[in-house]
Amino acid sequence: MRLTEHELTVALTGTAKSVLASGRRFRKGGADIDKVWDETDRFQRFKLLDSIGTQIFPVLTDLPDIDVPVGGRPTFPEEQIRESVERNIGDDVGRLRRAVTVKARVALVQAALSNLPPRAEGDLRLEG
Repeated sequence: MRLTEHELTVALTGTAKSVLASGRRFRKGGADIDKVWDETDRFQRFKLLDSIGTQIFPVLTDLPDIDVPVGGRPTFPEEQIRESVERNIGDDVGRLRRAVTVKARVALVQAALSNLPPRAEGDLRLEG
């Protein structure tokens, strides 16, 4: 799937905030996720973004190109995302670890897709 740099950045940041919000510190404190994100130091943000990016970018680029109308977001069935995730996981992991990794990465990719901004006019539209 082709995405603009802006779309990838927004998707990655939104996914990182979702992961951060799922942490114990955030759940127990009930703090605003944007405030917590802003208070996180730059190196911690980098480590989180790098970790998530290495997991979701290969999958996002492996998904097929689809025509997305202006104002819309790309959507894919969970099965298609799972197949793409499985293609991008090495064979050097055990069966149980592989199943857990696939499930976690599918959730991360779904979060990234849900955080994509609506497609703007002129953004990588497929012609004919």
